[in-house]
Amino acid sequence: MTKSNPDWSLYRSFLAVLREGSLSAAARVLGLSQPTLGRHIAALETALGHSLFTRSPDGLLPTRAAEALRPKAEALEAAAEALLRAASGLPGDDVGTVRITTSEIIAAEVLAPILAGLQEEHPRIVLELVVSNRLTDLLRRDADIAVRMASPQQEALLARRIGDVDLGLFASPRYLARRPAPESVAALFAQHAIVGFDVPLPYTRTFQLEGKPVTRERFSLRTDSDMGQFSAIRAGCGIGVCHGPLARREGLSPVLPQAFSSKVGMWLCMHEDQKTVPQCRLVFDKLTLGLNAYVRA
Repeated sequence: MTKSNPDWSLYRSFLAVLREGSLSAAARVLGLSQPTLGRHIAALETALGHSLFTRSPDGLLPTRAAEALRPKAEALEAAAEALLRAASGLPGDDVGTVRITTSEIIAAEVLAPILAGLQEEHPRIVLELVVSNRLTDLLRRDADIAVRMASPQQEALLARRIGDVDLGLFASPRYLARRPAPESVAALFAQHAIVGFDVPLPYTRTFQLEGKPVTRERFSLRTDSDMGQFSAIRAGCGIGVCHGPLARREGLSPVLPQAFSSKVGMWLCMHEDQKTVPQCRLVFDKLTLGLNAYVRA
């Protein structure tokens, strides 16, 4: 049973020890002394009525109680960071911090020029970019705004559908100078290098030729990094699937468009509460304009 209401700083210390595995390492991360951190953990254990760590030759090991508390403490940490970002702006002013999350290919090849223009117009806005192919949870306030290539399922989100991004098979001029473009799927498999994924995921099933999924055994270069795949195609490693707007921008040539063409939706999302935060609303609107231009390219 909870004996008192622990201060947030105790949970912050708890998360640091969980992540670092020792008091000394966690103390360095937080800029605290080791005795102070030890007192924080002891105070939290007293307040919660549970032992959180056990000592071992390898450091401090979390107990089952600590592991059960981890997701709640991380949610508390994310909420505290979101509160600070929201409070960093003044009402009506283009000032403050906005945290954006998206996949690596969108971050590197699509958002970067949009964000550069935004910073030129609004230099007092600080941008934090979380690059991950994991669907960061906006409801937990892991980020303020997300660019997603899948329809959001969380009802408390303000989601704006940007449009459809066309996908196709493409190759660089350098590659096609070595190997002329195939005229059939059979020729593609028999005579060409193909860039693709390593670990199959639900979305990779959309890569089908003549009604059959293209499996990893067909690929001469495999990577689960979408940025890695695009870079390999652009460098001339082989033929692969990529966004049409990026392919056209980089001068890549379409390959077998009659055999493979697809579309994937793009959404811009943020928590409903964030639409009243001036800097979040401003960034959301700017991203909408830039991403609309991208899908039409």
